[in-house]
Amino acid sequence: MAVRNIIQLGDPTLRKKSFPVVDYGEKTHQLLDDMKQTLKIADGVGLAAPQVGVLRRIFIVSYDGLYYECINPVLSNCSGSQSGVEGCLSVRGKSGTVIRPNKVTVKAYDRFGKPFTVNAEGFLARIFCHENDHLDGIVYVDKALDVQEDD
Repeated sequence: MAVRNIIQLGDPTLRKKSFPVVDYGEKTHQLLDDMKQTLKIADGVGLAAPQVGVLRRIFIVSYDGLYYECINPVLSNCSGSQSGVEGCLSVRGKSGTVIRPNKVTVKAYDRFGKPFTVNAEGFLARIFCHENDHLDGIVYVDKALDVQEDD
């Protein structure tokens, strides 16, 4: 495993749409392992492949002792509403209030191409939505009601 560089807002890669994963082989496994190590070192809750310069539809989430590897995710059944402060490993030193669905269903594939579904609510739903946005070139500041410098 290797720690990858997390690119920052201003890098054009963050604004591009990611491509679907078709190969669930060693390169994808290595990317997932590297992303997990990078997320751990960065002390975050989610990381999308575009944030490490790879335009593939992959993100990982670490929350409440659970770890999700999501390949080619599709979000559906979005319902309710929640408002909360978000930050991003690609927008260091800032945070902003974003309105997101309170509930969401995530259908994705694991590293071996096996499909799985997660019904998320609250903060976990927020994380999934935030990371999925990265796959379409959207950064939370695009949706934020306000953005402030962190103390």
